[in-house]
Amino acid sequence: MFSGIVEEAATVVALEKDQSNLNISLKCSFTNELKIDQSISHNGVCLTVVSIDGDVYTVTAIKETLDISNLGLLEVGSKVNLERSMMMNGRLDGHIVQGHVDQTAICKDVTEVGGSWYFTFEYEFDKEKAAKGYMTVDKGSVTVNGVSLTVVEPTDNSFKVAIIPYTYEHTNFHQIKVGSVVNLEFDIIGKYISRLLNLNIE
Repeated sequence: MFSGIVEEAATVVALEKDQSNLNISLKCSFTNELKIDQSISHNGVCLTVVSIDGDVYTVTAIKETLDISNLGLLEVGSKVNLERSMMMNGRLDGHIVQGHVDQTAICKDVTEVGGSWYFTFEYEFDKEKAAKGYMTVDKGSVTVNGVSLTVVEPTDNSFKVAIIPYTYEHTNFHQIKVGSVVNLEFDIIGKYISRLLNLNIE
């Protein structure tokens, strides 16, 4: 479980295909604190550390993950948002994030306003999935590339988020531009509520 508070934007140093899987090697400042089998959120995708070599560690993404997320679009030099799993004795500064990406979205607009930025994202609308909570609501929570954010001006298939300078500089938001593909995880609480409302209990 995660909170959507990114610790660092790591750099991809190597990509290696292994049949339908992709081994992703990254360099970050806390590699020496990691352990094999540890779960880390990568752009909002929960992946397991499979090897460590100095200040570089490697995770493996399977085909299903590559199909539903933006990890298959990574290149050497790409920045990836990292968050280690949440400690249960700490504060929940963001919101409950599972690290299970629901789908991707495309950046449609980036507007700078007084030193901060408004990003508009558009995603494929599916009525059945929306009925199950795969949607955004005004002032609700959404995870974009692993970052916990507050939704502004949602429509059926789009929403805006405001990004402050700190988040812009310390995550890969500074690399997101019009046309960029990002990972989305919708609010798990909204999914449970939608599921309960749609249950036929006799």
